Amino acid sequence: MADHGKFIISVDLELMWGVRDKMNIKEYGENVKGVHNALPRLLETFRGHKIRATFAAVGLLVFETKEELLKSMPDTLPGYANENLSPYNGYFDLVGRNTKEDPYHFGSHLIKQILRYPEQEVGTHTFSHYYCLEKGQTIEAFKADILQAQKVAQDKFGLHLTSLVFPRNQFNNDYLEVCKELGIICFRGNEHSWIYAARNMEEESLFRRALKLADTYINLSGNNCYNDQYLKSKFPVDIPASRFLRPYSPLLKSLESLRLKRIKSGMSYAAKKNLTYHLWWHPHNFGINQDENFSFLEKVLAHYDDLNNQYNFQSYTMSALAKGILTNEH
Repeated sequence: MADHGKFIISVDLELMWGVRDKMNIKEYGENVKGVHNALPRLLETFRGHKIRATFAAVGLLVFETKEELLKSMPDTLPGYANENLSPYNGYFDLVGRNTKEDPYHFGSHLIKQILRYPEQEVGTHTFSHYYCLEKGQTIEAFKADILQAQKVAQDKFGLHLTSLVFPRNQFNNDYLEVCKELGIICFRGNEHSWIYAARNMEEESLFRRALKLADTYINLSGNNCYNDQYLKSKFPVDIPASRFLRPYSPLLKSLESLRLKRIKSGMSYAAKKNLTYHLWWHPHNFGINQDENFSFLEKVLAHYDDLNNQYNFQSYTMSALAKGILTNEH
């Protein structure tokens, strides 16, 4: 692969399936409903800046009716010790009959919108928003989950999924052999800082969460950029995160300039040093305060345009970057 900086954006498309265990529809529903407006706007924004992104989608959202969804369960279901983590333990009772009735859980049309932009990639965020570090999960259930995600993507859209984003960034080394076996060539790993080390929900602490929030505005963990040598060192290819694009907060609006500076600084470092910078977020983060969030994103992408002109900083999907790395390696 040519010696230049690489810019990766991954977007975790979950609708309500990714927040069901911590927030109900009444509390977070407006954010999720906003995805249906935010996603088309995001796709046009990316095209305007020639950005190639990876949209990692939860498999449960690709259906159009509840009947279709209920007929598409994996062969082995996760047996989490905390049953509330599984959508298979009564959560389907909250799901409406179809897309028109329930905008919180059905998103087949969102995948179709993404596919109208061939420069973008659809990857997997697992079928059920599978938690790879929670007590009770097994390698057999994980494999069944990924197989089902691949099956519904192929059956409904003719898609061959090759990139993976682990839900909640619960990265599990033991599952990489399963990914390799099933044709997954890359995944989003975690930042190389103890602040972001993968942990389950029980082990997570308020202290680490506070540090992650502070790291949004001041440099606590470094630029989190990665050289080609590291990317070549694993298969499937690990393309670690650099920065989570936190949504606009009216309470923290006085810190917006610091938030922008933190991201731009990392991007500049990657461009000048021929490294990879990986930015990520969820569409529901843009579900409310959309004008403020898109205004911020435009500033980030304008900086990308400048770096592209000055240093040949280039945008890739996750799979395109992995294929380039693997082609050079072999």
